[in-house]
Amino acid sequence: MKVSEHGLAKKALLLPLAFTFGLAGLAFLGPVRQNPKSLTAFLGAAAALCAWNALLLVWARRGGRTLTIEVVLKKQHYLQACAQGSVLLYWGWYWPSVYTFAPFILAQLVFAYAFDMLLCWSRRDTYTLGFAPFPVIFSINLFLWFKPDWFFLQFAMVALGLAAKELIRWNKDGRRAHIFNPSSFPLAVFSLVLLATSRSDITWGQNIASTQFYPPHMYLVLFLIGLPGQFFFGVTSMTMSAVISTYVFGRLYFAATGIYFFYDSYIPIAVFLGMHLLFNDPSTSPRTELGRIIYGTLYGLSTVVLYQLLGSAGMPTFYDKLLQVPLLNLSARAIEHIASKSPILPRWLSARQRNLAYMSIWAVAFTVLSAVQGVGDSHPGQWLPFWRQACGDGRAYACPYLADLETSYCDRGSGWACNEAGLMHIALSRSGEDLRRLDAAGAATPLRRGCELGFEAACRNLSALNNLPGGTGKFASALPAIEDLPVILQGSKGEIREREPSALYALACREGWPDTCGHSPFTANSLPQ
Repeated sequence: MKVSEHGLAKKALLLPLAFTFGLAGLAFLGPVRQNPKSLTAFLGAAAALCAWNALLLVWARRGGRTLTIEVVLKKQHYLQACAQGSVLLYWGWYWPSVYTFAPFILAQLVFAYAFDMLLCWSRRDTYTLGFAPFPVIFSINLFLWFKPDWFFLQFAMVALGLAAKELIRWNKDGRRAHIFNPSSFPLAVFSLVLLATSRSDITWGQNIASTQFYPPHMYLVLFLIGLPGQFFFGVTSMTMSAVISTYVFGRLYFAATGIYFFYDSYIPIAVFLGMHLLFNDPSTSPRTELGRIIYGTLYGLSTVVLYQLLGSAGMPTFYDKLLQVPLLNLSARAIEHIASKSPILPRWLSARQRNLAYMSIWAVAFTVLSAVQGVGDSHPGQWLPFWRQACGDGRAYACPYLADLETSYCDRGSGWACNEAGLMHIALSRSGEDLRRLDAAGAATPLRRGCELGFEAACRNLSALNNLPGGTGKFASALPAIEDLPVILQGSKGEIREREPSALYALACREGWPDTCGHSPFTANSLPQ
C-alpha cells in the first residue's frame, strides 16, 4: 500500500517529526529525568533528529522531490519481534530491572523509526514502513545495555546498525541486499571498542548474561519461542547445529578434564539465546541447507574459541556470542559456494516439509539434551559441591573458579563463604595456580568481611594472617551456619526464597552436599561438609 502526500514533502516528514517529539516526551519520564546525563542524551538525540528533519525538508522542497511511504508488514519482522518481546517479558518477570529499563527500550524504538525514515529519504523518495525496527531494537537489548550516564552510546549503537543495513550492501541472489545483521553488527563493533578500552563497566552486559538464567525452564522457553521462526524461515538447521556442536565440544572437554568448559553449563543461557534469536537472521545467512549447517557449526565453535581467548586475556567473556556474527555474515556467500546447494533432505520435499523435518529432528535432539542435563536448570556445575570436589581432586582451573564462587557468595553476605574464600586465596598463593591470588595478604579482604558478618572462624583466621595477639598461627575451616545456606545454595538461578530449615536441607541434598540427604531439619545450625 503506497500513500502519496500529494507531492508535499512537508507532510511526509510529519511522521519522523512525530517520532522525534515522542522521544523528547520520553525524556521527562521519571527514570530518565532523574539522571541528568540520560536526560541530555534523550534531548540531544531529539534535537539532532529535528535538525535533520528540517534540512531534509528544505532539500526536498528545493529538489521538487515527492517523499512517500510504502507500508509493508513482513512476517520475518513481526514474528521475530514477538519472539524477542516474549523473552524480554518473561525475563523481566524474574529480573525486574528489565521492566525498569522499558522506557529506555521504547526510546530506542522511537529513535530507530525516526532515524531510519530520515536516512532512507536522504537517499531515495520511498520509505518502507513496517515492523523492521522492532527486531533490531529488541535484539540489541537482549544482549547489551549502556548505563544511564552513558546512554547516548545506546542511540549511537542503534544508529550504526540501521546505517550499516542501509549503506553496506552486496549482490545476493541477483539483488542488492544488506551484508550485516543490523543488530549483531553494532553489538560486535561496540563490543570491540569496550574491550579495547577496558570499559565494560559502563554497560550492564555481565548482569544481562547472568540474569537471563533466573527464570525457570529458560532453555525450554527459548526452544519453544524459536519454533515459529524455524517453521516459516527454515533456520532450524542453523540453531540445531550451533547447539549440538557446542554441546559435543563441552562433553569432550569434560571427558578430558573432569570439569565443565563454561563452568556452570554446557551452553550458557545467553549463548543459547544467541543461537535462537541473534545469529540466524535468514537475510544475512546462507540459504542452502548444508550452508546453514556449516554456518551454525561455525557459530557454536567460534563461541568456544572466543570464550577461551577472552577468559585467558582476563577480559569479560559475555562478548563470546557477539563478536563473530559480522564475520559469519561476510562468510555467507563463501559458505554457499562450498555447500554447492546440496540438500541434506530430498528435493521432492517442499520447503515447509523440510522445515518440519528439521524441526522434528531438533525436537528429538533437544529432548535428549534435556534428559542428559545438556540444557536445563539442573546442571551440576552451577553449585559449590561439584567445584569443591573438583578442586580437591586437583582438576585444572577448578580451585581458581571455586575461589571466585566463594568470593561472590561472600559479597552476597555469607560469612562462611568469606572464610572459605580467604582460605582458598591463601592456598592459591602457595600453589601459584591463580595469578590473581599470588599475595597471601589479599586473603585479609574476604576474611575481614567474614568477621564483620559475625563468622568467628573468619575472625580467628584473620588474626592468624595478621599475626595479631590471639592468633593461633593456623588456619581452619568451619561449618556454614543456617543463615549462610540461602546464599551458598543459590547456584546460577538467583535468589533462593526458601527460609525453612527443612526446605534448605532438602535443597542441599539435591545439590550434592555430603551427608545431608535423609536428615530431618537442622539441629546444630550447621550444614555437614
